[in-house]
Amino acid sequence: MNFTAIDFETATGYRNSICQVGIVRIEDNKIASEHSYLVKPPNNFYWYSHINIHGIDSKKTERAPRFDAIWHIIKPLIENELVVAHNIGFDLSCLKRTLELYELEIPSFNKDCTLKLYKKGLKKICEELRIQLNHHDALSDARACGQLYLNYLNQQNS
Repeated sequence: MNFTAIDFETATGYRNSICQVGIVRIEDNKIASEHSYLVKPPNNFYWYSHINIHGIDSKKTERAPRFDAIWHIIKPLIENELVVAHNIGFDLSCLKRTLELYELEIPSFNKDCTLKLYKKGLKKICEELRIQLNHHDALSDARACGQLYLNYLNQQNS
């Protein structure tokens, strides 16, 4: 089974304020590639409450690329693929709003959600299954989501 696990961190409560992207590509039941990018959100503006969650602030992203500058790297990893996230509704709305902001086309893909499958928060389920997690680091969250989805697939096939 091949799929791509994603996670976004945002600078504000606005879904088009992505400040970090984590992407983990799973091929043949193992991690094939990992990608983590700091992204400059619109106006490089942050809400303090969001800085407290993920530790990313305007100093860390002042020289980072905007999302539209890295989209060409991300798009092939999700277009026409199965995309998985923990609370995929949030992550897909971040992607959609950000693509709309930069007037970029929203690609086609299939989706699944580990929150719906496990019915528990990412931190709690990772603790229970002893999956390493640095919660609210986009790459760590995407990697954990990928491992959760592999666990789910393995349970379905046994």
